[in-house]
Amino acid sequence: MAKLTTAKGKLVRKFGENIFGNPKYDRLLNRKPYSPGQHGQTRRAKLSNYGIQLREKQKIKFMYGLLEKQFRLTFQKADKMKGETGTNMLQLLESRLDNVVHRLGFAISRPAARQLVSHKHILLNGKCVNIPSLIVKPGDVVSIRNKSKKMDCVIESMKNIKGDIDLVWLSLNKAKMSGTFVTIPEREDMKLTVNEQLVVELYSK
Repeated sequence: MAKLTTAKGKLVRKFGENIFGNPKYDRLLNRKPYSPGQHGQTRRAKLSNYGIQLREKQKIKFMYGLLEKQFRLTFQKADKMKGETGTNMLQLLESRLDNVVHRLGFAISRPAARQLVSHKHILLNGKCVNIPSLIVKPGDVVSIRNKSKKMDCVIESMKNIKGDIDLVWLSLNKAKMSGTFVTIPEREDMKLTVNEQLVVELYSK
């Protein structure tokens, strides 16, 4: 499992957005809407094209909680698939089990979702799984184990869902704490503020 050593709050402020999804970082950005560090409020470094591309790769890598090798392997797999490499990469990342658990609202953030999967609180098609990077396929059903449905973290996360989830590629049964991966998401349906083409350009050098 990817281990992030940099403080998440600093990363959120560095990228200027809540890349982890946890509401507490929205509050942090409201209080400190500037880069971390002694000169965060006064100096804004001008990045080269390479720096801009690298920054976007880091942003996506941290967003999904991947280590460098994991991210590179995901990109290489996407590059071998038909279609646009950048879109393929995001589709692979969005299809990860930990991401689907988060997107369905079972966990407040992707790191929290990864922990739920690792601790065997999640079922995939009725079977207990503990591999966060597992790729979910269209038609697969992701649900919370019966013994885990009363966990405070799950209940609190589910409370944030008002009505249906706003993702056409996922279907949620809130009462049963179960969701279906309906289809592989199209780029416009992912609701991501990232520029994947910059990553493609970076790896093409």
